[in-house]
Amino acid sequence: MIREKIVVLDFGSQYAHLIAKRFRMLGYYSEILLPSAPLSSFDHVKGIVLSGGPSSVYEDNIPEFNAAILSLDIPMLGLCYGHQLMATSYQGKVQKAETGEFGFAQLDKTTIDSPLFKGISFPTQVWMSHQDSVVKAGEGFEVIGKTKDCAFAALQNTEKKRYSLQCHVEVKDTPEGNTILENFAHICNMEKNWDQDTVLDLILKGIQKDAGDKNVLLFLSGGVDSTVAFALLNKALGQDRVLGLHIDNGFMRKNESKTIAEHYHQFGFNNFIVEDASESFLQAVYHLTDPQKKRMAIGENFITIRNEVVAKQHLDENKWMLAQGTLYPDIIESGGTKNSKVIKTHHNRVAGIQKLIEKGLIIEPLKDLYKDEVRKIGKKLGLPDSLVMRHPFPGPGLSINVLCSTGIASDTDKDEYKKAQQELTQIVLDKDLESHLFVKDVLPVRSVGVQGDFRTYRFPAVLSFTPTTKGMYTIPSDWSSVEKASSTITNNSTYINRTLIRLYQKENVTLSLQEGYCDKARLDQLREADNIVLAQLHNSGWYDKIFQHLTIDLPYASDKNNVTFVLRPVVSEDVMTARFAQLPQDLLQTIVQQIASLDFVDAVYFDATNKPPATFGWE
Repeated sequence: MIREKIVVLDFGSQYAHLIAKRFRMLGYYSEILLPSAPLSSFDHVKGIVLSGGPSSVYEDNIPEFNAAILSLDIPMLGLCYGHQLMATSYQGKVQKAETGEFGFAQLDKTTIDSPLFKGISFPTQVWMSHQDSVVKAGEGFEVIGKTKDCAFAALQNTEKKRYSLQCHVEVKDTPEGNTILENFAHICNMEKNWDQDTVLDLILKGIQKDAGDKNVLLFLSGGVDSTVAFALLNKALGQDRVLGLHIDNGFMRKNESKTIAEHYHQFGFNNFIVEDASESFLQAVYHLTDPQKKRMAIGENFITIRNEVVAKQHLDENKWMLAQGTLYPDIIESGGTKNSKVIKTHHNRVAGIQKLIEKGLIIEPLKDLYKDEVRKIGKKLGLPDSLVMRHPFPGPGLSINVLCSTGIASDTDKDEYKKAQQELTQIVLDKDLESHLFVKDVLPVRSVGVQGDFRTYRFPAVLSFTPTTKGMYTIPSDWSSVEKASSTITNNSTYINRTLIRLYQKENVTLSLQEGYCDKARLDQLREADNIVLAQLHNSGWYDKIFQHLTIDLPYASDKNNVTFVLRPVVSEDVMTARFAQLPQDLLQTIVQQIASLDFVDAVYFDATNKPPATFGWE
């Protein structure tokens, strides 16, 4: 069947696939193509979007682009890198900006009208993630929008039907982004031709085609993704051809494996087994401190355990494939598309898995979807909220929330930590917020972030407000000012990618970097604190209001037997962008008081950083 479509050229952006998803959600069929695609690939194409990407258009090593595409008589929309590429392709100019923009910005329109902005209320909130900027518009282009730090934020050439925006309209944090994309679809004269029933039908047929006459073994973490993948496999192939394997890897939440088994039995899943492999996984990460190596070790060990289970269950390897609940963001963050950069290596993209993919022995029914789409598919399949609406819980579980260290900072760490402290002292925040600050500092612990589609590994800033009693600190009542301060700090820093709020610090203790690894003792400590948070979120009704909560365990304490915890609640639709959840003061106070009562806790912080520049987790 010939289907008209809008094509997205993928220059390696984390958000390239999200653009296609947005069009599909709006009812317009969309596909991804490489920017080097030949002109013959553009039959039945009604519109073309040039995505963002991690490169700078003025660098030598940039994604290959078939410039002849610009000669096509098809409307085009450039976003971020695509905006900059379109400018330079028409003799405009791009250079590094004096001030990068990461996170929220206000887009103002100029006096020039644009069909792209029909129905938009200005000024409008947009989401930025760029260090480069257009400083001269291309020939025949006019400026239709600007922000405080970006004079050429939106351009158009209506004669050629070329439009470009520096912001990311495809993310939820650009609230009127769907309207802009809908306007572009109208400019393309594109008609609606896509819906959820079509998606489900394609997935089920895809499973049947990929599986052929083979049976399928699926890793079941108990999270949303693997559970929905399990339900899809059962529907497409039948329970007699599918076996779910839940591995208790020692990184589960408190009583998590028992709860998962109960939920599955209640729904009628009887074709799964539980394997306790906690000792094996703890040994696999023994004394590892590098986050990437830890993830890789965990991923490879899943393959080892899979092979042991296959042998133990006497399964004929020639008749069994492996399935995973991989989502598209997992592939993107692992550098899984031609032009993308590695943000973090996911356990389902390690070398052992890649080899099976190359042999055609892996089925990933959700690999083209995002979390919100997966939940919709789960509900369409009849799965209860207890399975579909659980907070995401990745295969590596709590292991990636336990930061590890030898306790000895390298010379590079010491030097860059000092530079981060110097940067922070030079950053001027809002006067009213500054007047309530007790102190601002930097923690000597690095965490992963994502800025301009690149992975960063930098230090977190800490803001402390007025101390109260028994080590407690004032919890901010104005989250908007905190969010603004967080953005100001990270946008103006080279060595900082997060902003924390100090909520508690045990009195009369000095905190410093400690030796600490991902072992059972620290995991048990984390389980207790994490359980306190989740219980309070459920009790208060906030569990269903946020996308995910992570409790992060830092090797930063008074001695190696004690810990510091970071609370990381986030609100997101698709994982690609997120805002920190603005929890009520009374709820936070209850959580902090209960965690502080644990005798091994030296401090509690709150992560008030959006994504970007931070990621959800710290590893």
